[in-house]
Amino acid sequence: MSRSWAELLGEESPAGEAEAERDSFLGRLRSSLGRSRRALAEQLAAAAFDPADEEAWERLEEALIFADLGVRATAELVGRLEARADLTELGEALAEEIEALLGKPGRLALTERPSVLLVVGVNGTGKTTTIGKLAHRLREHDRSVILAAADTFRAAAEEQLEIWARRAGAEFVGSARGGDPAAVAYDAIEAAQARGRDVVVVDTAGRLHTQANLMEELVKVRRVIAQKLDGAPHETLLVVDATTGQNGLQQARLFGQAVGVTGVALTKLDGSAKGGIAVAIAYELGLPVKLVGVGERLEDLRPFDARDFARALVSG
Repeated sequence: MSRSWAELLGEESPAGEAEAERDSFLGRLRSSLGRSRRALAEQLAAAAFDPADEEAWERLEEALIFADLGVRATAELVGRLEARADLTELGEALAEEIEALLGKPGRLALTERPSVLLVVGVNGTGKTTTIGKLAHRLREHDRSVILAAADTFRAAAEEQLEIWARRAGAEFVGSARGGDPAAVAYDAIEAAQARGRDVVVVDTAGRLHTQANLMEELVKVRRVIAQKLDGAPHETLLVVDATTGQNGLQQARLFGQAVGVTGVALTKLDGSAKGGIAVAIAYELGLPVKLVGVGERLEDLRPFDARDFARALVSG
C-alpha cells in the first residue's frame, strides 16, 4: 500500500486515509513505469531465465542498465541475485532487491516552526509545479505555508508561483524582477517568524549544474537562510526530471556537493523509459527519493514508496 502524506510528514496516518486516491495513484505509477518495465520484461520470466546461463545474466544486466539503474546499482543487484539460493521467481526477487537498494522511506523534515524547505534543480524539471502541489498538500495537513519566489530572473517565474500560492491557500513573498534571490528568502523567513507560520518553501532559479557562477549564487541563498534561522534550511529538495536518465544522477551529485541536498522529488515518470534512475540516485548517492510525480494533476504528486515503485518497475 502506498505511503500517505501523514507518514511523509512524520504524523500518524489516520485509518483509511485517502485509500481510493492512493489506489488510483498506484495504477498511474504502474502505467508510467510501463516503458521502463518493458525494457526488463524478456528477462523477468522465470521460465526464460536460467541462472546457469552466463548470457542470461548479461542480458539481464543490459536490461537494467537500459532502464537507467546505472552500472554500480546494476552490478550490486546482479551480485545479490547471484547470491540467492532460489531464483524460481526472478521478478519477485528482483523487486525485493530493488526495494532494498532504495532504502528506508524518507520523511520531510518540517517539524520546526518555521521550517524552511529549499527547492533546487535545473530548468524544465517541473520545480515550480512541484512546489505548488506540495504547498497544497501541506495546507491539507494544516500547515500554514509561505512560498518565496527566489527565482527573480525568469520573467514568468514569480507570476507562476504566485498563482500556485493562491490555488494552494498559501502566502506569497516576491520581489522586483532582477532582485536579490537571497533577500527574498530572508524576507520570507522573517515574515514567517513574525506571523507564526509553519513552513517556508523557497523556489530558486533553475540553473545548469555545470554553471559554476550560478551554483555559487545558490550557495549564497543557502548561506543567507542559515544565517537568518539556525538549522535552516531544514530540507533541501532536488527536483529531477526522470526523462534525463543518468544526467539526473550527475545533477544530484553536484547539487548535493553545493547545497547539501537531503532528498529528491522525481518528476515526469509518465514520459520516461528511465525510471530506474531513482535506484541509481538512492544507491550511489545515498539520497532518499521522497516525492514522485506522474502527471499534471494535484493528486499526481505523492510520497515515494519503495515497495510500490520496485514492483511497478518490475512486474506492473
